[in-house]
Amino acid sequence: MGVRGRSYMLAGNTKPLEGYRQESADWFAIYTRHQHENLAARSLSYKGFEVFLPQYTSVRQWSDRTKALPAPLFPCYLFLRGGLERQLSIVTTPGVLGLVGFAGAPAIITDAEIEAVRQTIARCAHLEPHPFLKCGDWVRVKGGPLEGIEGILVRNKNQYRLVLSVELVQKSAAVEVDAWAVERAPRPEPRGSGRSFTCNPRPCA
Repeated sequence: MGVRGRSYMLAGNTKPLEGYRQESADWFAIYTRHQHENLAARSLSYKGFEVFLPQYTSVRQWSDRTKALPAPLFPCYLFLRGGLERQLSIVTTPGVLGLVGFAGAPAIITDAEIEAVRQTIARCAHLEPHPFLKCGDWVRVKGGPLEGIEGILVRNKNQYRLVLSVELVQKSAAVEVDAWAVERAPRPEPRGSGRSFTCNPRPCA
């Protein structure tokens, strides 16, 4: 994510966002009720908003069967592009608790972070939730179906994984990669650097 620091919810804040100039390509994080991500995404889409709800295939095992089910990649969060001139319509949507932001203004998520997650899902890579990381080597995939995707390289036993992170909501996902297929890359400069925030993200219950 391009904004460092912790975040809070603009829950129910319907006042004009003074000094905020919206760009149509801006992405924002929506905080939802536990297990209400799909309801919120469907409702926002029905209202005409462009919504992105990353999902992965979760394998659930019971005593008599095993079943693969879609599940939110970042529990309690989904992403919305633009549309903040209709803020009241957003925060009154079923399942929505609020927008993620700082000092009364919504925090912008870089398009590169959203596209990295979107492309990885679209390319059918094995993707799953991963503990959020802020340290480690920033790398770029050199070839194959994930070519050009950037993230943090971590090692789990004998496997290497590329961790894709959305810093604003402090959520990450990991995809398996070959160590030889990545190269060290410059870490993107954070947007809004130089600003100081001391807020807490609201955890998923």
